[in-house]
Amino acid sequence: MDSELKNQMLKTGTTILGIVCKDGVVMAADRRVTLGGSGIIYSKNAEKVRQINDYLVFSGCGSMTEIQKVPQLLVAELKLKELKSKSRPSVKQAASLLSNIRVQMSAFLLAGFDEDGKVSLYDTLAGSLDKVESYSASVGSGMPFALGYLERSWKKDLTVEQGVNLAIESLKSSTQRDEASGNGIDVFTITKSGIKKVVSQEIQPNFKED
Repeated sequence: MDSELKNQMLKTGTTILGIVCKDGVVMAADRRVTLGGSGIIYSKNAEKVRQINDYLVFSGCGSMTEIQKVPQLLVAELKLKELKSKSRPSVKQAASLLSNIRVQMSAFLLAGFDEDGKVSLYDTLAGSLDKVESYSASVGSGMPFALGYLERSWKKDLTVEQGVNLAIESLKSSTQRDEASGNGIDVFTITKSGIKKVVSQEIQPNFKED
């Protein structure tokens, strides 16, 4: 990874997660959007992780404009590929198409299930494509805080239910320490049975009188 690119992206602010479990994948993200490295909160309810078709879930960190536009481009490319091949593209093929979309300051996670029920997770950055076998927090500003918790807590035989709890606690670790992450969390599960949004939670500050 280019160190200059990584440093730029870490300034953009966010926490996204992908967690591989024995029976599926968990994807999660916070909701805060900041203006570059200024620390000014631009949005408190941004959708950084979302289902983009019947079998794929997308998440991104970096430029919010790119995070909004790239999934639309990917869906269009997938439809075109399906028309040409007369078969549904695999998750790996979708991730390969995603890695080929040129962006300036963004990285993405993509998870989904194939027609045979196999579930997989991919990480893309600056044209690179990596299949994730354990977990990833990509390169958002909250990544160091989330990764620390994930490294201590992730296990190979983790269930999706346990993965959801791990994602929530990892995001909590990030939002407590990273000023660019917070305001809410969204969590999706991807299994051979389909995609479910299992958590949609707003984080509100509580003010106490002395």
